[in-house]
Amino acid sequence: MGSRSWWALAMVVTMVPCWATMMRSDAADHRYKSGDQVPLFVNKVGPFNNPSETYRYFDLPFCPPDRLEEKREALGEVLNGDRLVSAPYKLDFLVDKESQVICKKKLTEEDAAKFRHAVAKDYYFEMYFDELPIWGFLGKIDKESKASPDEYKYYLYMHIHFDILYNADRVIEIIVHTDPNSLVDITEHKEVNVEFTYSVKWKETNTPFEKRMDKYSQTSQS
Repeated sequence: MGSRSWWALAMVVTMVPCWATMMRSDAADHRYKSGDQVPLFVNKVGPFNNPSETYRYFDLPFCPPDRLEEKREALGEVLNGDRLVSAPYKLDFLVDKESQVICKKKLTEEDAAKFRHAVAKDYYFEMYFDELPIWGFLGKIDKESKASPDEYKYYLYMHIHFDILYNADRVIEIIVHTDPNSLVDITEHKEVNVEFTYSVKWKETNTPFEKRMDKYSQTSQS
């Protein structure tokens, strides 16, 4: 995530108690066999500097899954403004993936403008994987050697990589990386061809399942 670390993003986002109410997984016991689909939901997007301002993930013209389903939410999730829906990414237990194409599409001028506004406001996204929150940024602004904001360049990330840690048959941690080398320029007011992709790598850890939420509680207390 470049100079804007996961830790910094988590520090800001957890100022709002959006994760405090545990997200209930479709897999009630959190135990999986190789190849099982682990529940992944997209939740919301919003400006990094104002985490109380949020919008539905698909308010931006991302590629939706073939079948868009809303997650049945607990009261606490509704009160927090969470609106979880199925994600276009398929993260099957212990299944590594290289570069999977979600979709290829042409962004209209309006679509590109929505993403450009989001990048200009430093939007982050939030997802939940087996009840674990994930955060990342949508794009970046190139301000280097630019005399004024009118000369800034706006880029949208095309590729997301998921590093997932597991212990035996349980998910322990997930970290998302946006690829700084997989970008599309959305600066100009014109249609843009895009290809959204993702990759997945599973790694074993000794961290017990009972301690997997510790880093989030440490972040919120910092």
